[in-house]
Amino acid sequence: MNEQSPKDHPPLSRDEVEELLEAPWREFARSVLSGVDGWIASGFGSGFAPIASGTVGSAVALLPWLLLRELPSWGYLTVLVVALGVGIWAAQRVIDRIHVQDPGVIVWDEFIGQWMALFLLPAGPGPFWAWVLAGFLLFRVFDVVKPWPVSWADKRVKGGLGTMLDDLFAGIYAFVVLQAVGWYFSA
Repeated sequence: MNEQSPKDHPPLSRDEVEELLEAPWREFARSVLSGVDGWIASGFGSGFAPIASGTVGSAVALLPWLLLRELPSWGYLTVLVVALGVGIWAAQRVIDRIHVQDPGVIVWDEFIGQWMALFLLPAGPGPFWAWVLAGFLLFRVFDVVKPWPVSWADKRVKGGLGTMLDDLFAGIYAFVVLQAVGWYFSA
């Protein structure tokens, strides 16, 4: 077998380098990020994480949540409802552009679900970060396990609404469990 060393190959031309950089995933990323809708739907790019994009999106959602949590409850819910509406719009636009239902690159639904889970975060015993971690983990569990109606929304509701709805339901489950645990420890 006659193997050539890399130095035996002629250098790549500028056109050949540009062709290599035009990999299909770059075209996909360009398509998704071609408008503000794609930046929102992809969680400002966090949906492009190579593995566990939903978990990465949920973690990135904690950054704006640190500001969101300072709002009064009516302000928090107002932002959540507006963000849900914007997410439905953005997800639908991306779905229409790439022709894939609920693609993994869309993680704004994780933002919505995570923010729902952490609404009125209990101030129970233990450090603050432990409650945040519990809310994060509960949301991820309900998002992955998909009990009813999370599974119903995931399978039956299509488009931008379906993309957002299952994660909203998972966030509500996590919120209820977290509030129950907080109530238990405060009683």
